[in-house]
Amino acid sequence: MKIFVNFFAAIGRYIQLMGKVFSRPEKANIYYRRILIEIDALGINSMPLVAIISIFIGAVIALQMGITLESPFIPKFMIGYATRETMTLEFSSTVIAIILAGKVGSNIASEIGTMRITEQIDALEIMGVNSASYLILPKVVAAVLFFPLLALFSMMIGTVGGYIIAAFTGIVLPAEYVEGLHYYFIPFEITYSLIKMAVFAFIITSISAFYGYSPKGNSLEVGRASTRAVVTSSITIMIFNLILTQLMLT
Repeated sequence: MKIFVNFFAAIGRYIQLMGKVFSRPEKANIYYRRILIEIDALGINSMPLVAIISIFIGAVIALQMGITLESPFIPKFMIGYATRETMTLEFSSTVIAIILAGKVGSNIASEIGTMRITEQIDALEIMGVNSASYLILPKVVAAVLFFPLLALFSMMIGTVGGYIIAAFTGIVLPAEYVEGLHYYFIPFEITYSLIKMAVFAFIITSISAFYGYSPKGNSLEVGRASTRAVVTSSITIMIFNLILTQLMLT
């Protein structure tokens, strides 16, 4: 019973915090500069990690498909098709979002949590600044705008990784792999993936900021808040992945 009480109490505090985040905005030019800073910190700095993971996953998917689809009845170009579908529908949105929840989410929770325990947030409140909006809103906007671009970037890098492994191992001719990339292409799958990533971006930043905004005490509490932020964000991403798939693809 206590678990459910704590769960709904946390949801209530989260909704209250989001109400503060999206109310009483400060000067627009201040937000514009902060959003650009957060795009660089949360998005652009994540591109190398996304690229490394995506290229190897694309290569592994193509290699596994080549081993699995060894049948005279299955055309070789299906390797390229399977790689594209896997990267587009699931990996470049959901899996990349979970990875970003670990990297970006823990960073947000630690940053805001440190400001909380060092009383920097209290100082902002004393000066009449809406600290929740000033600290959290630029992160949310930056992630919602840039994370879908990271998903597109992951799709492209992943398919390139599959092409490279195809060319080096000979599991499929590069021309057949490219044919598979074009086979039965449905543009809405890209839209579906980008919408999912935008939703996941909001989940990651808002939940991580919520846990970072609330700790009191010492640095140990900041570490616990970071851990809770990553775990909660990852679970919520999986739940919304199921919901969005049901709503948009069925």
